[in-house]
Amino acid sequence: MSSKAESDNSNQSGSTKTLDGLKWCLVVIVVGVGVYGNHYFAKYYEQFLLYRVLGLLVLALFAGFVAFSTEKGSRFWTLLKDAKAEIRKVVWPTRQETTQTTLIVVAAVLLVGLFLWGLDSLLSWIVNSLIG
Repeated sequence: MSSKAESDNSNQSGSTKTLDGLKWCLVVIVVGVGVYGNHYFAKYYEQFLLYRVLGLLVLALFAGFVAFSTEKGSRFWTLLKDAKAEIRKVVWPTRQETTQTTLIVVAAVLLVGLFLWGLDSLLSWIVNSLIG
């Protein structure tokens, strides 16, 4: 019995992969139609920008819906939800901490810049003294 269950499961998995492959082909075709249609209508019908944008939005929504209905799409959606949950856990710095850190970085950059300018001037003076 277990071999029959495994066989049914593998057939179902193969069927799902084939269906997902067809869905991805449909997504590619829809995106291609959107790109070609936008190019075509931009070339010959320049005054219909609003209709081109609306058409592209409808095609993008349809392609996104089809893509998210695949196995990879559902895993990506789960990843997005998990990332959103993790972002909520982040402790963001206060305005005062951000200002203080920014001022420290600006001061450090200025000090390093002045040091490098001084070192460059010194080396330039030494080379000019030896050569000139």
